[in-house]
Amino acid sequence: MKKSIAARLPFHYGWAVVGAGTLTILACLGFGRFAFGMLLPSMAGPLALDYRQMGLISTANFTGYLVSVLFSGYLAVRLGPSRLIFMALMLVGASMAMVGVSGGFYGVLVLYALTGLGSGAANIPTMGLVSAWFSRRLRGKAAGFVVIGSGFAIIIAGLMIPYVNQTFGETGWRINWLILASAVLVIAVVSRMVLRDSPEELGLGPLGHAASPMRDSDAVPALYRIRRLYHLGALYFLFGFTYAIYVTFIVTSLVRDRGFSEAEAGRFWMLVGLLSLFSGPVFGMLSDRFGRRAGFALVFMLQSTAYLFAALGLSKAMLYMSVCFFGLGAWSIPGIMAATVGDCVGARRAPQAFGLVTFIFALGQISGPWVAGVLAEQVNSFTASFTLAAAISTLAVALSLMLRGSGRTWESEAR
Repeated sequence: MKKSIAARLPFHYGWAVVGAGTLTILACLGFGRFAFGMLLPSMAGPLALDYRQMGLISTANFTGYLVSVLFSGYLAVRLGPSRLIFMALMLVGASMAMVGVSGGFYGVLVLYALTGLGSGAANIPTMGLVSAWFSRRLRGKAAGFVVIGSGFAIIIAGLMIPYVNQTFGETGWRINWLILASAVLVIAVVSRMVLRDSPEELGLGPLGHAASPMRDSDAVPALYRIRRLYHLGALYFLFGFTYAIYVTFIVTSLVRDRGFSEAEAGRFWMLVGLLSLFSGPVFGMLSDRFGRRAGFALVFMLQSTAYLFAALGLSKAMLYMSVCFFGLGAWSIPGIMAATVGDCVGARRAPQAFGLVTFIFALGQISGPWVAGVLAEQVNSFTASFTLAAAISTLAVALSLMLRGSGRTWESEAR
């Protein structure tokens, strides 16, 4: 039955996996994490949150994400990626619903850490499936389409959250959490119905199968011995540190530092989501064509500029340029990283290897909002925080240019 359904489709089933993966990222990262920046200003008043507590809540989410990284690669092998994704999304949806009825800072802190736990456990196997379903020459493109789920979530959040808050007043933020949680639970069911762990389950092969693909049995047996993964991990750490500052505090900065209304800040955030729909596919395909090193460097250059313009904020036009530059490259790094890891270690080991570099990335995510929150509390604005992000992202450009080799040479080295 499974073979016949797949055979009747007018496209390779790998693209159905990409579609379900996009929904999964929309749920676990888009609603589970990136909507938080829009919700934060309306939560801060009723819960009496200061800048430090805002940063700690975000850090708690990233800490949960970090913990999940430690075991999600192992669980993906033991349970299968699709089953783990379903269970993780159920945790994300349930914990978000409980945040919506929480009564104070500490409750939100613990529950949002559980959301992060589920987010990581869903994200890692989802990105790992790209290497199973697509050959090296299409991995960047496929991963790029998966990561744009975050962009769709930001558009939805930018439109919905201010409207609900305006309609329901002080209880609006709670209703928003419950709406988003319900959507995550629906997506969990859809993902379980569509996702498959490998093309072989449907009698298929990876799309774009190369003539001489890397065989998993020939891959380096111990992932921790592949030095290039630590280079990639360092890049991912710098990305995690900087982007987490931006997505956590840009809306709050616009409202509190720049005097924007929540609705106007929501339009800025929605613009990030709209532009980010192009970021993953465009830079993923560029990395397929011109190499992962060029893709990494170009995206980090865009983000450095975005953070610098957010720090300066000399005019509304400059702030628009900031969100535009950030949006253009927003989710490109995770997509390129997933493709690069697949290039290095092959499809079977990709979830575990992606888990390793994501563990390092998660350390950056934890550090960024906490440091930014402390800086903002000291100077009563986010200017210093965004300046720090710009400097660190510039360092990432240099580190990207030091990345040697390509997908083909990595495959030959690993044999």
